[in-house]
Amino acid sequence: MPELRVEALTHVYSAGTPFEKTAIENISLTIPQGQMVGVLGHTGSGKSTFIQHLNALLRPSSGAVYYDGKDVNATKHSRREVKAQVGLVFQYPEYQLFEETVFRDIAFGPKNQGLDGSALEARVREAAAFVGVDETLFERSPLELSGGQKRRVAIAGVIAMRPGVLVLDEPTAGLDPAGCRQILDNIQSYREKTGSTVILVSHNMDDAARMCERLIVFDHGHIAMDGTPEEVFARPEEMSAISLSVPHAAALAMALRRKGVPLPGAIYTHEQLLDALLRIEGVGAC
Repeated sequence: MPELRVEALTHVYSAGTPFEKTAIENISLTIPQGQMVGVLGHTGSGKSTFIQHLNALLRPSSGAVYYDGKDVNATKHSRREVKAQVGLVFQYPEYQLFEETVFRDIAFGPKNQGLDGSALEARVREAAAFVGVDETLFERSPLELSGGQKRRVAIAGVIAMRPGVLVLDEPTAGLDPAGCRQILDNIQSYREKTGSTVILVSHNMDDAARMCERLIVFDHGHIAMDGTPEEVFARPEEMSAISLSVPHAAALAMALRRKGVPLPGAIYTHEQLLDALLRIEGVGAC
């Protein structure tokens, strides 16, 4: 199974000038195929620089990125090839919509991969269905759509290339709560149906807790934590020290424990908190 492997990755912006800045330094990790990973960190922590190396959008100052055992920066061909295998959706991707119709925007990537005719149409319909873009919108201009619809079209355009890894940088930024939930549910469904790796960059701890099986926390260009949500959110003081919070459910559970409510330690989603409180209520009722 293809995996992403990063070895001693370092990136320095404006090297050799008075504006030199090391964005990430000596990052090493492996992301197995099919894993759902959350990448967390405050603004300027290095997380966006990191993800832009995964599909060779940025080239490392030192170190390497491997996909399926191949150095993604080895040749021009490998850099071009990895962009189809590792799909990157930027924050506010709707600003990148440029075709005359929704259909043509979603079709842009697979068409450049050589698809045409019925095969191209099938790919567009498949990608649109994954993210909830109704086919009645296909002949509309992307500029006529709502913010949530634009976001789905942009994500569908990347999914249409069938990447083995889907990387999303703050995919719910600027959306209302209902729109956020729909987008995240679509991404979860896509991952479950395709077995693709999904890497989600987010400032929202509740989304990360609900969606991800692994969390990688960046701080000043280094990895501060790497573990399950249970392991990461069990360290609230360390999260606070790097300007990050824990999910609302975890914070509420801690407050209830201080009041004497006998809650278990592994609570970081609203569903877990509700279940624990119901169990306590059930014991009390007996």
